[in-house]
Amino acid sequence: MGELRERIAKIDAAQVNINELSSQVVSLNQILSNKQERGAFGEMQLQDLVQSVLPPSAYSFQAQIGAGKRVDCLLTLPMPPGPIAIDAKFPLESYKALRAAADEAQRQQAARAFRADMLKHIADIAEKYIVPGETAEAALLFLPSEAVYAELHANFGDVVDQSYRKRVFVVSPTTLWATLNTIRAVLKDVRMRELASVVQKEVHMLLEDIRRLGERVDNLQKHFTNVNDDIRQIGISRDKVTRRAERIEELEFETPEPATPLAASERPTLAAGSGRSEAERA
Repeated sequence: MGELRERIAKIDAAQVNINELSSQVVSLNQILSNKQERGAFGEMQLQDLVQSVLPPSAYSFQAQIGAGKRVDCLLTLPMPPGPIAIDAKFPLESYKALRAAADEAQRQQAARAFRADMLKHIADIAEKYIVPGETAEAALLFLPSEAVYAELHANFGDVVDQSYRKRVFVVSPTTLWATLNTIRAVLKDVRMRELASVVQKEVHMLLEDIRRLGERVDNLQKHFTNVNDDIRQIGISRDKVTRRAERIEELEFETPEPATPLAASERPTLAAGSGRSEAERA
């Protein structure tokens, strides 16, 4: 009885999960049955995919392009190729009619409706969201259902060909995820090229600084050479002055003896009538 009660408790918990899942499925059906809510569902799925793969600087939602037109998502890629528009479309009614067709006539009628819906979406996107000179030459149509995408490529090859001619490429959640990863790689490469250009510019400026530094070192070396030459010349002059001073110091000067007074007999006499001595006359 104890084991039985445990099993019944597990069944009750599983029943609660089933009931919750059923309510979620009902809510999803209600969302998909309303055209506006279905469009919002596709836009939210598109936003989740873009935000999970690309950096915030690489996209913008509800972006305005052309003559006041707004697109669900705009991938801001550099030129070329330029910004790429993505618009979410969900032709669920015609697809459900196609899947629910009971006979061939209903299937053909539903197929014509599905084809017309897809061609209209493709034409609208090509007309509104491919703006020469402002966006890339192509745009993306996002189908938020792998089943619809598979049906399109399996049984409506003419619609796919028309999308190629209009340069509107249809993507599903899986293929959009792969496309976004490719775009991220492109953006990373562009960023690396920009950084490489910056590094190259900085290296060029560094080389210019090194060249100027070398010139200033050469000028300083010349200055030092001139100073050394001046010091050498000063040393030569010092040596000359020193040698001259030494020669002067080595000179010997004779001291003169003092003069003795003359005797009276040796003194000169003056002749009569003359104020000069004989020696002076001589």
